Amino acid sequence: MRFVRRAGLTNLVGLFVCMLSIPWGAHAQETGSLSIMPWPSHAVQGQGEFLIDGSFGITLNGYTEPRLERARQRFLDTLSRETGIPLWREAAVNQSHFTAHTAGPSLPVQQLREDESYRLEISPTDVQLTAANPLGVMHGLQTFLQLVRVTPKGFAVPAVSIDDAPRFPWRGLLIDSGHRFVRLPVVKRNLDGMEAVKLNVFHWRFADDQGFHIESKKFPLLQEKASGGFYYSQDEIREIVAYARDRGIRVMPEFDMPCHTASWFPGYPELGSGQNPAQSSAMDPTRESTYKILSGFIEEMTTLFPDAYFHTGGDECDFHEWESNLRIQQYMRAHGIKDGAALQAIFTARVQKIVAGNKRIMMGWDEVLQPNTPKDVVIQSWRGPKSLADAARSGNRDVLSSGYYIDLNQSAAEHYLVDPLGDPNASTLTPEQKARILGGEATMWTDIVSDENLDNRVWPRTAAIAERLWSPKEVQDVDSMYQRLAIVSQKLDYHGLRHRLITEEMLERMSGDPSPVALRTLASVVQPPRGYDRQQLRNFSDFTPLNRLDDAVPPESETARLFDVIAKRIASGKGTAQDWQQAQECLVLWRDNDAKLQPLLERSFLTQDLAPVSRNLSEVAEVGLHALENLKENRPVSAEERRRNIDFLKNSAKPQAVLLLMVAPSVERLVEATRIQ
Repeated sequence: MRFVRRAGLTNLVGLFVCMLSIPWGAHAQETGSLSIMPWPSHAVQGQGEFLIDGSFGITLNGYTEPRLERARQRFLDTLSRETGIPLWREAAVNQSHFTAHTAGPSLPVQQLREDESYRLEISPTDVQLTAANPLGVMHGLQTFLQLVRVTPKGFAVPAVSIDDAPRFPWRGLLIDSGHRFVRLPVVKRNLDGMEAVKLNVFHWRFADDQGFHIESKKFPLLQEKASGGFYYSQDEIREIVAYARDRGIRVMPEFDMPCHTASWFPGYPELGSGQNPAQSSAMDPTRESTYKILSGFIEEMTTLFPDAYFHTGGDECDFHEWESNLRIQQYMRAHGIKDGAALQAIFTARVQKIVAGNKRIMMGWDEVLQPNTPKDVVIQSWRGPKSLADAARSGNRDVLSSGYYIDLNQSAAEHYLVDPLGDPNASTLTPEQKARILGGEATMWTDIVSDENLDNRVWPRTAAIAERLWSPKEVQDVDSMYQRLAIVSQKLDYHGLRHRLITEEMLERMSGDPSPVALRTLASVVQPPRGYDRQQLRNFSDFTPLNRLDDAVPPESETARLFDVIAKRIASGKGTAQDWQQAQECLVLWRDNDAKLQPLLERSFLTQDLAPVSRNLSEVAEVGLHALENLKENRPVSAEERRRNIDFLKNSAKPQAVLLLMVAPSVERLVEATRIQ
């Protein structure tokens, strides 16, 4: 179900309000001090470093094409933004100590399983990047950018030898422009982010019940009647396809059918299966006219999207609309169709032939898989590992999205530990069946996400998913992932992403204060509810302004996560002197913040409902300070006091003003560690 399926200034906020740090520990053994994400297949760190200064230059040799020249310029632009050195100008005349060699071309239309490997050798004196085609060169350039760091001598890259290739050929990001229209600049900068972490499939969804957001010249009433004036022109589509190709990214469109299609019917009511087209949500699979329109539409769309794959949705059909339609019921009886699922299977088979007739491979969600589904149809699994394994076992290739739903406000660690081949269901597959699992896709549904905050919902957590899909299966150290994710998150700024900036901008707007310190402190330790709880706690429509604190803060509180690491160590008796000091300072800050924030909250209608959340944080911190003192002094507490505090903290962890106070469970750890009298 889509309801189940869909149910930053991240580090900067934490830095401002509570100085928490986690030192490198045993987990660094796996990845050394290299801040690469995704972690490469093979890396050996050398001695010394390659300095980057105004004399830096880069030469392309071997096979060349305009796309490589643009990649080189994009590389220099990004490097210039990070270093402040105008390399975009100087590199054109400098003697080069960086050579990128391309052996030959990639295919005119990027294909699944093209060679994306590269070799990067960095010494103190020069850099050699080699690859079979432009895809590998572009990946190698991104790895180099991630390695750039500031040192006492200047900007530098550590000496290292890297041989790298992806584990899975399908590494995607879905952006849903069906629920809410996503403007082109937002699409473009997220493509830039995808390039930075080596994702290679942009799954672009254009229509849902709420709107139809792409231009059709054959069926213009689609966008004229159901876009609200917001849709992508065909020229803009071609622009994005070219933009993505420049970054080694395929673009696959999705047009969900036969359900989630209410936006088709204002312009073409004959497609609807309901008694009243204005209230219909499913296409009519029994009319030949339906397939005639779809044939013309799919033919038109394939001229815009050259990718080999064409997604037709097929999920979450409510068969009630068909089963309550007398004419459709008569058709089903006449043709021996037993139920709605069987009718959808017939529809899917017809659509698959249309897609195949346009020389495309059909892709669909789990529901598309039926006993007679053609084996070349690719299944995208939102239901989970069992569905994924079932598709592979049936002979169909498939892609995993269950576990990668980045709109559900799960932690980076939760996404990171989901592996397309790591579930027990996959362990029963034969090697041939496992090979049918192509990879995975992060999914950004926009039910309650806006243009403004989309970046901080996608990034930086999607980089963790990118690593899972690229890196060897054995790379699973969560602590190392978070260490590198923090650095990569910062570097994504240089690619134009706004995930770290948008929180601060929204806090300033909410408060009317150019430096909302006290509100920032509160924001650093809260996050939106997980799953689909937000929709239950606040009424959302397509026109609801997404300008509250639960819209502004990132899906995962970095400050709360780091505080929890410290709380665990203290509670287990392994806390260092620095841990105790940091915990004390943070708890004092949170306790005292309420007195500063309360007078300010009443000044804005956007912050008035935060008053109880602020008080709650202060009271939770007070409990934490007492627990910390009791632990430090080894002072026992009564069973009743500890039970009362734990009950309070459990209640404090429940949603309030559509927010979760993420430090409450950490304080509960401290309380539970105290000794009972």
